[in-house]
Amino acid sequence: MIMRSLRRTMLSGGAMLSLAALSACDLAPAYHPPTYIVPASWHGQGAFATATPADTQLPSDWWTLLHDPQLDALEDRAVAANADLQAAAERFVQARAMVMSARADLLPHFGLAFGASDNKQSADRLFRYKGALTQTDEFYGGLASWEPDFWSEIRNQVRMAKFSAQEKAADYAGARLSLQSELASDYVALRGYDAQDAIYRKSIAYYQQALKVTQTQLVNQAAPRLDLARAQNRLYVTQAAELDIQAEREVTEHAIAVLTNSAPSDFHIAPTDTLTFVRAHIPVGVPSDLLQRRPDVASAEREMAQANRAIGVSRAAFYPHISLHANGGFDANGFDLANLANSMWSYGASASMPIFEGGMRRAALQASWASYRETRDHYRSSVLAAFREVEDGLSRTNRLWAENDRLKAATSAALDMQTMTMTLYKGGVSAYLDAIIAQEAALEAQIAQVQVETRYFQAEIGLIRALGGGWNDRLLPTPDQTMTFSVLQYDGLHHPAPAGGIDSVRDETPFDNLSGGAPALTTGTAPVQNRR
Repeated sequence: MIMRSLRRTMLSGGAMLSLAALSACDLAPAYHPPTYIVPASWHGQGAFATATPADTQLPSDWWTLLHDPQLDALEDRAVAANADLQAAAERFVQARAMVMSARADLLPHFGLAFGASDNKQSADRLFRYKGALTQTDEFYGGLASWEPDFWSEIRNQVRMAKFSAQEKAADYAGARLSLQSELASDYVALRGYDAQDAIYRKSIAYYQQALKVTQTQLVNQAAPRLDLARAQNRLYVTQAAELDIQAEREVTEHAIAVLTNSAPSDFHIAPTDTLTFVRAHIPVGVPSDLLQRRPDVASAEREMAQANRAIGVSRAAFYPHISLHANGGFDANGFDLANLANSMWSYGASASMPIFEGGMRRAALQASWASYRETRDHYRSSVLAAFREVEDGLSRTNRLWAENDRLKAATSAALDMQTMTMTLYKGGVSAYLDAIIAQEAALEAQIAQVQVETRYFQAEIGLIRALGGGWNDRLLPTPDQTMTFSVLQYDGLHHPAPAGGIDSVRDETPFDNLSGGAPALTTGTAPVQNRR
């Protein structure tokens, strides 16, 4: 009898579920991402031609455009082991769990209840009435409840959770691009310091020879002691400048170590003498494509979609709130629970509707509209910032490459001047002051050229980052892909299946040893290695 009643209740609940699914009213306003009128081309385009449809996308491993095997190995290690990036992946997993939590309210909830108690009452009564002082109570039964979602309040909350998970996926893509570009920029800076250090070493060796020349001239009484002091000053100042560059290199190397999940004390990249990066041919595409390429723009758009659904949730609060419930089982004062006479059941429905609450729900609706407009403003700001960053990158790369060409010519002329003035000084035709001026000009020109070339490749990296680094919003998981398990699935909860190419680390053991535990990278001629 009890099971028949519960079955009848569940069937009626299923009919109500079907009715709700057919008649649910979505109170959220129609959502369409803003459509902006954007320029047809880039103002700072310069030497960069608008890409054709065949080559509009950067490769996902865009750093390989620089043709440096060590940078390739470092990027692979950083993506696999960086703690901040792993934390971003876990935030995405948490957002997916919130999707499942929100979806649970769409389904009926079932449960079991059972218990027993032994009770004794006080014998003290006002009129000394003697009743039962002891009593036992045992019960068990089942519970069922369900809330029909007539106004799509729960559905909109589920959609909000799915959009939030997509936002976290875009945030992860942005964090990965930020990590990759920061590592590449630091690596370029490190190689720039290497090239500057090599220039300083050559200059120091040259100044040491010049010092010997002045000492010889002084012994031969062909030059005043002032020339010796000038030569010594030039040498010591240059040696001090080299120490400063070496310090900057070590600090940059420490930053790279942390990005690749390595202890700075156990991490070292062997130096090189020159910059060997290859100038990349970056397809910039057209401005309208940028909105699909930038993870931060996609994140802002998903935030706006959530705010749109929140309006529907606020509107639903004005309508009746309906819930269904049923329970049944056995209850007795003894252990004869299986007796049909001790059975009990109940089922029913409840509805509540606000009449007057002093404007609380209207205030919530007004706030949700304002929040939605705020996200639209944030989205527009993100789009404008994306356009600015691309234009900045194009301007920097074009101007810095032209500047680098001029500085190469200036360096060649300065080195010729340094050689000629020193030859004239040895022959007693020119004063040593002319040689000092030529030496300073040669060193400054060489250092400036390396610095500008370093800035150029960093600007290229910045431009690639501004273009999205080969990412596209089609890589985002679909709303349904954000769900992590089926209704009756109870395994695989520790690590859900990846979605959108994002997976959390399943075994942290390889990353626990920060003292030389990471394997050495030995690609190329200057290996990345542990110091111990």
